[in-house]
Amino acid sequence: MKVLTCPINGTRPIQEFTYGGEVREMPDPQGADDAQWADYVFNRSGEPGVQREWWFHIASNTWFVAERDTLTDEFVRTYLWGEEA
Repeated sequence: MKVLTCPINGTRPIQEFTYGGEVREMPDPQGADDAQWADYVFNRSGEPGVQREWWFHIASNTWFVAERDTLTDEFVRTYLWGEEA
């Protein structure tokens, strides 16, 4: 069974989580042009390696960041937003 560690509740089955997408910087809503918004909405890096991703633990209603190696599909670490260090 595949598991993921929630920063609040510890190790749980992957079925308790929802993937939220790649962690990316949003363009400035006041200054971004159409091309910048299109890039933000439609394009993802997709290259193999460790990616920072948003994950949601359904049972505790918690969003957090997971670093996952997309080549091996293994989670490196998880943490709440703002606790990167």
